[in-house]
Amino acid sequence: MFQHKKTISLYIHMPWCIQKCPYCDFNSHTLKKTPDYNAYIHHLIKDLQQDIKFCNDRVIHSIFIGGGTPSLFTAELIYQLLLNINHIMPIEKKAEITIEANPNSVDIERFKGYQQAGINRISIGVQSFQNDKLLKLGRVHNSKEAITAAKFAHNVNLHCFNLDLMHGLPNQNIDDALFDLKQAIEINPPHLSWYQLTIEPNTLFGSKPPILPNDDLLWEIYQQGHQLLVNNGYLQYETSAYAKPNYQCQHNLNYWRFGDYLGIGCGAHGKITQKDGQIIRTIKTRHPKGYLEGHYLEKSYCVSQEDLPFEFFMNRFRLFEPTPKEEFELRTFLPLQTINKQITNAIEKNYITEDKQNWQITEHGKLFLNSLLEIFL
Repeated sequence: MFQHKKTISLYIHMPWCIQKCPYCDFNSHTLKKTPDYNAYIHHLIKDLQQDIKFCNDRVIHSIFIGGGTPSLFTAELIYQLLLNINHIMPIEKKAEITIEANPNSVDIERFKGYQQAGINRISIGVQSFQNDKLLKLGRVHNSKEAITAAKFAHNVNLHCFNLDLMHGLPNQNIDDALFDLKQAIEINPPHLSWYQLTIEPNTLFGSKPPILPNDDLLWEIYQQGHQLLVNNGYLQYETSAYAKPNYQCQHNLNYWRFGDYLGIGCGAHGKITQKDGQIIRTIKTRHPKGYLEGHYLEKSYCVSQEDLPFEFFMNRFRLFEPTPKEEFELRTFLPLQTINKQITNAIEKNYITEDKQNWQITEHGKLFLNSLLEIFL
């Protein structure tokens, strides 16, 4: 159940995109000219070397290469990156190693190259299989490229692959949303991320919001889509993640179980528990210019004991599996008595149930997750 104390996950951020999507609030930067990808790989390694002081001789349990668009990097560069990482920190032989890919930036040879470089899981940013929806989302691929990329993933010797899909899109109706899911199910990925489009500040959609489905329609889309996925063998194990049995994303499970992880690359975040029980969070320099000048760490700070219960449950209650009480103590170094009042309040409001070993979020708690988490503020 618990991640061994000698293991850790690693997140690697690749900051460049061909085009910035209007809904995206991730740290991504539009290509104005071809970056020096070799130099960036060099700085990622130096960044990791500086983070070793936080790690207490741990072994890497999972790696996630996200972005941005990591598939702009060649397989040769990814191989060099993973090889150097393994020289600095040992990678478990069965570690899950994921790379994100956009459908327009890959072909079968690149997928094979990533597999040969050590990648065993690819996450493909499809978002929709309908060209009109892709256009409104500012995506640079079309539906044919999305289907082709997903089929490529089937033809490569990977442990797993994921398709990212969105719902609640501009002017989307139920038939549109179910069409995307049916197309994905036909491709038969072991893992599906299906999440609702939200309007974030500091995005183009934030300044010029599109017309989105109303709450009643969103609920109907979710209910029918969820049932369709369940009927086709997908289990919902997290708020927006579905998987066939034994294909849950191990890297994300570590996040939601409040495990430790390093973050290298522009704007990457890390969370590392020290031997004295202090939890340190790290944030790396956001802009490639500063990062490529060797300025990696923007700031680091210790999470206060007062904030730990909220941070723990903010992550843990995204998962639909039971939350072991022992895990709270192991991850936060706080006694259960610290949160007796909040737990009682959550139980009285039917947000969670409990037995001797576990807490379990209820269906009511899933619907009112923000209200549940506010109890721990």
